[in-house]
Amino acid sequence: MRYLPIDASLYVANRKQFVQHLKPQSLAVFNSNDIMPSNADGTMPFRQNSDLLHLSGVDQEESILVLFPDAKDAKHREVLFLKETSELIAIWEGAKLTKTQATEVSGIESVHWLKDFDSVFKAMMAEAENVYINSNEHLRAKIVVETRDARFIKKLKADYPGHSYQRSAPIMHQIRAIKSPIEIDLMQTACNITEKGFRRVLEFVKPGVMEFEIQAEFMHEFLRNRSRGFSYEPIVASGFNACVLHYVENNAECKDGDLLLMDVGAEYANYASDMTRAIPVNGRYTDRQKSVYNAVLQVMREASQLLRPGTMLGEYHQEVGKMMESELKGLGLITQHDIDNQDPSWPAYKKYFMHGTSHYLGLDVHDVGLWNTPMEAGMVFTCEPGIYIREESLGIRIENDFVVTDGAPNDLMGNIPIEVEEIEDLMNQ
Repeated sequence: MRYLPIDASLYVANRKQFVQHLKPQSLAVFNSNDIMPSNADGTMPFRQNSDLLHLSGVDQEESILVLFPDAKDAKHREVLFLKETSELIAIWEGAKLTKTQATEVSGIESVHWLKDFDSVFKAMMAEAENVYINSNEHLRAKIVVETRDARFIKKLKADYPGHSYQRSAPIMHQIRAIKSPIEIDLMQTACNITEKGFRRVLEFVKPGVMEFEIQAEFMHEFLRNRSRGFSYEPIVASGFNACVLHYVENNAECKDGDLLLMDVGAEYANYASDMTRAIPVNGRYTDRQKSVYNAVLQVMREASQLLRPGTMLGEYHQEVGKMMESELKGLGLITQHDIDNQDPSWPAYKKYFMHGTSHYLGLDVHDVGLWNTPMEAGMVFTCEPGIYIREESLGIRIENDFVVTDGAPNDLMGNIPIEVEEIEDLMNQ
């Protein structure tokens, strides 16, 4: 892989944590993602199933992980099944993992080729009583294609109808939400690469450049620092485009006097970073832009300090709403009359700040986690308030990534320029 090797102890610990949540005599199965087709004989870039990756470190298609901690045969307690490499595959695609390499990556001693799956799995199922199946239960997921896991589950239930089936997703959401020190270091690397891209762009942006040229500058810096690229579709939005929350066309000219909103993040070792900044195309904020920017920054700083153990996300977002309400009043965008007569289900501040403030971050940019339990140390969240004034073609969002600790939250992007004066100085060097 492009990224540097990761200590297999991470995956050993993750598996140990997962199996502690299983019922007795339980077996769990995780499949890799498919390589998805595009057109003709083309394919989309491969992106590994995050749950399989979290438990094994195997970043390769056509892979299966089976965990059976109560198996009588020690060789059946952790088993990897991999696509067998060949001379033909090595010539056309590059060699796949050998069994020895798979053990080095994952810490799993028992590795088989996929052709042996049915026979080995049948022996394991004869002993198991419960089967934990894996599926994408992300609250935002809209699944329109049948995944490899879904096809496997369909066949599994047909072949073994007498077993009791359980869900792995609730366990994965719980354990993936708490990042280990190794994972936090990987996310810090992703944030550091994002910083390098942002500093490069500050020197590049000027009136007349195209949004896609700025995207290219980020991509250049990301790739040269071992990132696979953006951890999500980047938003490079100048002028009114910044008021379109999911603007991804990135095809407009950046004009003198406009503000440029950039929501971008480098991925490293499949871990995401997520940063947003709003900078002046000509290198100088107007007084109005500066006032709105500093209002957003104030909310971000106050809100991020609430990312502490015990905080409930629902209550957190309500508190952030009150912070934003105060700033919008100060900017003259809403009045006390608006607040007194607001619809509680859609408060007055939502006219200018209509999205949430924080989401889990990890192997996925909108990572899995439990939304109705208190925050715990080791969780990682974005903090991204924004103000969008469509009538002024002015959209500002500021976003950093924070680790919840037993004390003050750790800002993984604390070194990325964020103050008005620092951004202006760097753009005008």
